[in-house]
Amino acid sequence: MNTKIEFITIVGRANAGKSSLLNVLTGEKIAAVSSKPQTTRTRITGIVTREETQYVFMDTPGVHKARTKLGEHMNKAVKDSVTDVDLILMVMDVTKKIGENELNIIKSFRKNDNVILILNKIDLVKNKEEIALKIAEFIPLYDFKAVIPISVLERDGVDIVWEEVEKYAVEGPHYFPDDKFTDQPERVLAGEIIREKILNLMNEEIPHGIAVTIEKMEERVNKNDEDILDISAVLYCERESHKGMIIGKGGAMLKKIGQLAREDLESFFEIKVNLQCWVKVKEDWRNKEGLIRNFGLSNNSTNM
Repeated sequence: MNTKIEFITIVGRANAGKSSLLNVLTGEKIAAVSSKPQTTRTRITGIVTREETQYVFMDTPGVHKARTKLGEHMNKAVKDSVTDVDLILMVMDVTKKIGENELNIIKSFRKNDNVILILNKIDLVKNKEEIALKIAEFIPLYDFKAVIPISVLERDGVDIVWEEVEKYAVEGPHYFPDDKFTDQPERVLAGEIIREKILNLMNEEIPHGIAVTIEKMEERVNKNDEDILDISAVLYCERESHKGMIIGKGGAMLKKIGQLAREDLESFFEIKVNLQCWVKVKEDWRNKEGLIRNFGLSNNSTNM
């Protein structure tokens, strides 16, 4: 059997649903999902192997106006990801107006790029004529191979996305084992699960100034002969005042973060988890290249 391969980049504005789409397409929770923008900080790879074809999806940070060095790295990750791929999925929140971010993304496409426009969140549109109007706005901007209205939340239209994606596979070897669903190390996945809980529990600004590193991740057998996964995580924030908020009164917030993260970690790794979290301060780390690299958030660094 001749094998096929396809590299697909997912791009779009922050909070358009790119990570949710990646998770649905792969059938695995490999990207943090939050209603807050800039949830995804680095390029995350999801892998799906169907019979002879392997699909390699790359989720990218949401394009935004960079206000920190970390933001610059995030936007560069998007720009680098749209070159030398077989297909680009541009995800747009159908309830939002076409803005500068979308126009800049389209400008980054080359004339010969295969691009499919995904209009997400159609479940939020009561008057379906608005979807047709949005499509009409996009058509003059680029020669899209297809325009697909979907709702990732309701899994509506995802099968159509797959039908279109399958058309762009080319003959070639599989770059990953057929049972692999991501190239992310387990420590990175664990850190993202914890960071997702912080994003969902805390207010707008603090979560964006938080990085999570996994200091220890080891399996052991306890006295009851149960398999236990010990995970030690450090939550880095930018200010002493933020540290107090993350810990919360009497440690309540940190306990809540740990509880929700542990539940997801146990479900993901299918083992009982002993999670320990500590909070440390690294002043203004998002503007310090060395710390950005140490946290695995630079284009030239290895993730955590």
